[in-house]
Amino acid sequence: MSDQTPPPIRVMLVDDHEVVRRGIVTVISSHPRLEVVGEASTVAEANRRLPAIRPEVLVVDLQLPDGTGLDVMRRAREVEPEQTILVLTSFDDDAAVRESRESGAAGLVLKSARSQEIVDAILAVHGGGSIWPAGHESEEPELSPSDARIVELIGDGHSNREIAEQLGIAEKTVKNRITVILQTLGMQRRTQVVAMVAARRRAGWR
Repeated sequence: MSDQTPPPIRVMLVDDHEVVRRGIVTVISSHPRLEVVGEASTVAEANRRLPAIRPEVLVVDLQLPDGTGLDVMRRAREVEPEQTILVLTSFDDDAAVRESRESGAAGLVLKSARSQEIVDAILAVHGGGSIWPAGHESEEPELSPSDARIVELIGDGHSNREIAEQLGIAEKTVKNRITVILQTLGMQRRTQVVAMVAARRRAGWR
């Protein structure tokens, strides 16, 4: 009977500091379950390469010379709506965590983390888990139960009319509530809500 060894997890790394990127590539590649299949140092390069590479896990820095990691994350979600994303950054302030979470990342790990912690984080998010710095694990904008239900229905792909029918309210009310929900979550588009719900479900949130 042959030994059915699963193929390595395909990882793409986006970081503009070559020395840092080389070091992280070495760390990732040293693990038998991980393989770096693509690298990029700018938003433009990452966005150009993503459709061809289609990594299982995208590891991206927030600070890039021609934009931010959030720009790369948005493009990744366009290419693959279920893309698993891990933010690798030097900053774990509230804004970085919130923006990463809202853009659909499954976690955030600091560049100062030990090599094994970076590897563990990649394996965790690939397995459907979430990794956030201490103090940020349960941080989430407060929504009323009815608005939270609307968010779930948006994530299921329902239109405003369908949501209105399910909840027994006017379609105009749904539209108004979605406007408030987007403001509460710090988002501009409905697609961002869809991406957030997908990330939460992968991570086992309800």
